[in-house]
Amino acid sequence: MELPATAEIVEVAPRDGLQDEPPLPLSERTELLRLLARAGLRRIEFASFVHPRWIPSLADADELARMRPLAPGVVWSALVPNGKGLERALRAGVDEVTIVVSASDAHNRANLNRTTAESLAGVPELARRARAAGVRVRGAVATAFGCPFEGAVPYGRVADVALVYAEAGADEIVLADTIGVGHPRQVAELADYLRERVGPDVRLALHLHDRRGFALANVLAGLLCGIRVFDAAVTGVGGCPYAPGAPGNVATESVVSFLASMGVETGVDPDRLREAGSYLAERLALARGAAHEIRAGTGGRAARATGKESGTV
Repeated sequence: MELPATAEIVEVAPRDGLQDEPPLPLSERTELLRLLARAGLRRIEFASFVHPRWIPSLADADELARMRPLAPGVVWSALVPNGKGLERALRAGVDEVTIVVSASDAHNRANLNRTTAESLAGVPELARRARAAGVRVRGAVATAFGCPFEGAVPYGRVADVALVYAEAGADEIVLADTIGVGHPRQVAELADYLRERVGPDVRLALHLHDRRGFALANVLAGLLCGIRVFDAAVTGVGGCPYAPGAPGNVATESVVSFLASMGVETGVDPDRLREAGSYLAERLALARGAAHEIRAGTGGRAARATGKESGTV
């Protein structure tokens, strides 16, 4: 088994992890960013520049961007669903943006209120503007391994999205297992298929949600087929508000430990990572408790607005 000496982790708890949780105060989210950077995480997806109506928990992305800690060497990344989101992200001084398009039409409609083809039509201009501003571009393919509405997604659909990203000059293409149904054979087959369709040098990353413990097996499969970048969320927090039943993200603690056990270094300090995880768990427990009391007093949880340019992975 030939494994690399190092791998990169993109920490997504502040964005993907918190997007379907009760809102945390700005000060607490800022402290979470500080703790994650202190743990040695060098790529942190901290915000989503979407309309506050669609993802209320991340409504204060502009303020969070201004308050993010000074952390030399950290790449601050944000998700952008459209041109307006990109404008906000560029004004906020992000280092990297993630553009997301679903491989399945049904999820793309739920997530972005448009078809996959309609979303792809806007990708080249978004990527051009980001790159002109000196900002790195990640192209995320949501539902790459399966869709909550359509079920199995043909590899060709994933390749169609990836090819547009590659032609637009994306620095990295992220294969997102939005609902946690992917398995190791699928990871290997899809990676091989994309290298044939898109090009042998395409830089791939995996964004994994963990259902029944498959995520770590998929990390290993990714390593064995040349993938070196993995999205993860401290404490395994997360889900997708526009993918019913989506499980949480693979836990950063688990990925760091798993890789270290095989001699693959990430540069992340496990003890400090646990501190960040404990802090997030405590803050979320309080927020969830307060939200439960509010729902109980109002006769139930308010309905979420249908997705419109929300941009979740």
